[in-house]
Amino acid sequence: MNIVVLYGTESGNSELIAQDLSDKINADGQSAEVFDLQDFEPESITPESFYIVVCSTHGDGELPNTAQDFFEKFSTFEGDLTGVRYAMFGLGDSFYEETYSQGSEHIDRRFTELGAERVGEYGRHDASSWDLPSDVALEWLPAVVAAADA
Repeated sequence: MNIVVLYGTESGNSELIAQDLSDKINADGQSAEVFDLQDFEPESITPESFYIVVCSTHGDGELPNTAQDFFEKFSTFEGDLTGVRYAMFGLGDSFYEETYSQGSEHIDRRFTELGAERVGEYGRHDASSWDLPSDVALEWLPAVVAAADA
């Protein structure tokens, strides 16, 4: 199974997490590639790959800078993503209850609207916790990969 790890970031945390996830997937014998959402086109999403999207939240629940152009294209993309499977890992701060992890939720909703299927638990890192973001993501990863393999 080819795994594509996509990230959208403002400060670099999502990029670090995406790279850590890819490193772990490759170390475990599977194949993973990492792409910044600003360098990825919605037309490139196919059922042949499994997608893990790592995305932070910026401002009042908006997408981070590197995800904005992708999402603008994704919002008007008219392709059918039936058969595409993906997982989401969102970053945010639960101190801001109404906007917590909303950056990733924008992308998640669009995947679903286009017919893709999210597998596994929705992963989240809360900046108000003492947990390191990559530790939380690496703990979340095995169940998601197992669900994707099922």
